[in-house]
Amino acid sequence: MVKILVVDDEQRIREMIRKYAEYEGFAVDEACDGLEAVDKAMKENYDLIVMDIMMPNLDGFSACREIRKTHENVPVILLSALGEEYDKIHGFDLGVDDYVVKPFSPKELMMRIHAILKRTSQSEKKELIKINDLTIDFTGRIVKIKDEKLNLSPKEYDLLFYLVKNRGIALTREKLLQNVWGYDFFGDERTLDTHIKLLRKNLREYSRYITTLRGVGYRFENGN
Repeated sequence: MVKILVVDDEQRIREMIRKYAEYEGFAVDEACDGLEAVDKAMKENYDLIVMDIMMPNLDGFSACREIRKTHENVPVILLSALGEEYDKIHGFDLGVDDYVVKPFSPKELMMRIHAILKRTSQSEKKELIKINDLTIDFTGRIVKIKDEKLNLSPKEYDLLFYLVKNRGIALTREKLLQNVWGYDFFGDERTLDTHIKLLRKNLREYSRYITTLRGVGYRFENGN
């Protein structure tokens, strides 16, 4: 059974998420702040964590950073009442998989959880692509420039892999959001732009391969 950890200092929020998650067939643990979340994550293996950002004792960003030290690949969805771009960028830098602004639809949250779990459970087809000194290992989810492994967030990996697999093809924003995020995206399209910005920064000189198609979307170029 899929086991998720719900972390929020508001009991009503935890109860609401638990109600919908258990209806979907998930086992649910709760934590009321970041410290308790870190403690529970040290003792249990969770398939996914839903975590609020603004909490007493230890905020969601700090808790996520601590959990990532021992559970590098556990998917994390951050909850926030702020919705500022800085918070999203900071969260994505920490490797979170998604970002939900309060108030949110619990049904939409469940859709996001299902999409992330589906993605993490699917094994990539064994494939390795080299572009000069850039190596993209789909199976191992490893991206290197020369011998240096790049520290990408889970969503950056997904976005890069999708772009590269469809290199030379013009991809609309809608298509990227639907196929990389895994559901009908109802949020701000700037989420895609934020990830592209972070991905380009990490790719350094290879960022030139990601071309912006004004009014359309993006394309990963074929040429070397």
